[in-house]
Amino acid sequence: MLRAVFRLSASGARSLARPRPSYSAPLASRCYSHGKVETDEEFDSRWVTYFNKPDIDAWELRKGMNTLIGYDLVPEAKILDSALRACRRLNDLASAIRILEAVKDKAGPHKDIYPYLIQELKPTLTELGISTPEELGIDRL
Repeated sequence: MLRAVFRLSASGARSLARPRPSYSAPLASRCYSHGKVETDEEFDSRWVTYFNKPDIDAWELRKGMNTLIGYDLVPEAKILDSALRACRRLNDLASAIRILEAVKDKAGPHKDIYPYLIQELKPTLTELGISTPEELGIDRL
């Protein structure tokens, strides 16, 4: 038994004394995206086109808005305009009001974004007969 301990310790000492070749591996670089970068105008037009589809159904409307609200941005007024018009084509007032509530929530602490969007959307809201959550009094609940 003592012989086995000595043999293991001797081989361990030899491995410590033996110089190991040092290899310098190249640093790994990660490329997370190989696709082209989408500009803001392309992004906006993609979503406007999505909501302007004549055969959009309620599920696609909700899915699109859910995806859009999930991004780290507040949607532009022209995207919201086409989404509200899609709600009107579907006769879905609840979704239209929910879109306005989601945008208000998405604007967060930036108190000037939501009034700006409502100002930009006012002609569309009037044309479509959609009231804002503030006009309906449901913002205080």
